[in-house]
Amino acid sequence: MAKCEICGKGVTFGIKVSHSHRRSNRTWKPNVVKVKAIVSGSPKRVNVCTRCLRSGKVTRAV
Repeated sequence: MAKCEICGKGVTFGIKVSHSHRRSNRTWKPNVVKVKAIVSGSPKRVNVCTRCLRSGKVTRAV
């Protein structure tokens, strides 16, 4: 699974608990998109989470 190249956000693991309290493993996947962004002055394709895109940590190449 992809990881955000800005903040390092990745897959998180946990336990799903049903109504009858049976427990099983599950994963939470981050909302990562591949965008063309300006990295050190030149456009480059990077995997970035939408939180970093929205907060302005990444400048998109047009």
